[in-house]
Amino acid sequence: MNTFLSYLVTAALFALVLLPALAGLARERRIDHELREAELRRRTAPPQTRGAARPVTATRRPHLRSWARV
Repeated sequence: MNTFLSYLVTAALFALVLLPALAGLARERRIDHELREAELRRRTAPPQTRGAARPVTATRRPHLRSWARV
């Protein structure tokens, strides 16, 4: 009976040590799966039409004088 309890306690401790690692692995696999699906959806998305909004590009103007005193 002592040997059985020793094995049981050892198995329980082993499971407690491995549980966070296995949970993290499952989370990583889920995230990877979601990223793969998003990439696939992005590749198969219909092309944008002419009327779609375009990103605004700002032009940079060089400032001759700075507010900071040198």
